[in-house]
Amino acid sequence: MFIAPGGPAILLACSPFPLALPVAKSAGAVSRQTLTMTEIAHPDRIKKLERMREEGLAPYPSRGVDATPAAELLAKAGTPEEPGPMIGEIVTVAGRMRELRDFGKLIFTWSNDRSGRIQVGMQKKRLDEWWPSRKLLDSGDLVAFTGELAFTQKGEPTIWATEVKLQAKALAPPPEKWHGLSDVEARYRRRYVDLWASDGVSEVFQKRSRVLSLSRRFLEDRGFLEVETPTLHPISGGATAKPFVTHHNALDTDLYLRVAPELYLKRLIVGGLERVFEVARNFRNEGLSTRHNPEFTMLELYQAQANYNHMMELTEQLISMLAEDLHGTTKVEFREQAFDLKAPFERRTYADLFREHNGCDIEDQDAVRARAKELKLSPDLEKMGYWKLASEVFEESVEDHLTGPIFVTDYPLPICPLAKESEENPGYAERFELFIGGMEIANAFSELNDPADQLARFEEQVASKDPETPGEVDLDYVQALEYGMPPTGGLGIGMDRLIMVLTGQDSIRDVLLFPSLRQKTTDA
Repeated sequence: MFIAPGGPAILLACSPFPLALPVAKSAGAVSRQTLTMTEIAHPDRIKKLERMREEGLAPYPSRGVDATPAAELLAKAGTPEEPGPMIGEIVTVAGRMRELRDFGKLIFTWSNDRSGRIQVGMQKKRLDEWWPSRKLLDSGDLVAFTGELAFTQKGEPTIWATEVKLQAKALAPPPEKWHGLSDVEARYRRRYVDLWASDGVSEVFQKRSRVLSLSRRFLEDRGFLEVETPTLHPISGGATAKPFVTHHNALDTDLYLRVAPELYLKRLIVGGLERVFEVARNFRNEGLSTRHNPEFTMLELYQAQANYNHMMELTEQLISMLAEDLHGTTKVEFREQAFDLKAPFERRTYADLFREHNGCDIEDQDAVRARAKELKLSPDLEKMGYWKLASEVFEESVEDHLTGPIFVTDYPLPICPLAKESEENPGYAERFELFIGGMEIANAFSELNDPADQLARFEEQVASKDPETPGEVDLDYVQALEYGMPPTGGLGIGMDRLIMVLTGQDSIRDVLLFPSLRQKTTDA
């Protein structure tokens, strides 16, 4: 039967669908108040809601139930030939009710929770007192069912309900036939529907959570300490990106949402913490694409007494472990391509790849400028210096071809203001980027720890007036280096992009619960 603890609850006013509903003021006293609903609330469901309140039933009770996940029940149900330990037991499930199939004195439905779904049977003979209330239920309602777990004649594990408790009346109907939201933008705007209405979506985000949890455990097992550093920075730094600007009223100063936690994490290496990491929410004021979102998650770590070679080994070990855990194999499919994420990954130098895809040496400035014109790159790049132009040529001509997984190593030093120069290859930095499917996944350096060199590079950045570089020198960071930072390897992994690869999702929006979207416009 429906349980009605307490009195009817009050609906919050929204917009513009008027409805008169009873509102409890005190025990035994009920008045009526006109409330409004949005346009997605269905009139038939609103009428059922009103009828429930009139009958003293609670469409939004305050108390939950002690429920067992559907997947656990299915796992312990066994088969008709070899019944499991839960068959014959009285159990409770709580979830969203799907696909009501009414056969007169018998109704079948599915109860869906985070773990999966299980069939529920409702028979008049088991629910005689409650039976008249069945017409108040709709597909999409949140309902708790209690009853015996058994098999149907077709062998389907089923809960034969003896008690039905409505947990929340759904006034908005689910997408037609539960095939999910067909409009892609609607999926992102109404993720709260997409998660239960579209197959596989909830599983992606459960895998995302597992990837982050396993990554933390992987690093902690290797002696890394998880830390938290500021999100508001007085100077934007640690990466080449245009920041978001905000204003702190009490301090009367502009601050920047962090583009990277790098400089604060390296201060902690100076402080002697030796191995630190942060799962950081970063913000970059850039455009939207299948691989870019202004707000994203970065796993960034620093290890004393290490260099970029150590970071390569750690990166491939972590990614191989994550693939193996999620899939039972290191082989994954992403954008209709198969990838084997088993360590070790391929390694190629930046200069070799540049020459291979452009037919000229990266240090041949005339040839590279001619190549930039062939690629129709913006002439404005010339104003930002040769190496900025050469970097754009590499991005345009090489990166899409990096199927991978592949480490691109030894970047030109002028585009690596925070990396140590290679002793074996002067003019190039001990830096790598990892690419999978033509997409950058990770970036790492042997960290520059010479304070005088770092100060000079910061000053060069400021002088370049590149809008994506800091507008002033971070003297506090230079002062930190003056106290001495040991040889250090640093690594940043774009976790959203890595999760795209591991879960086979084409767009970054498919691995973000609430991606950035343009505001909806309404007619005046």
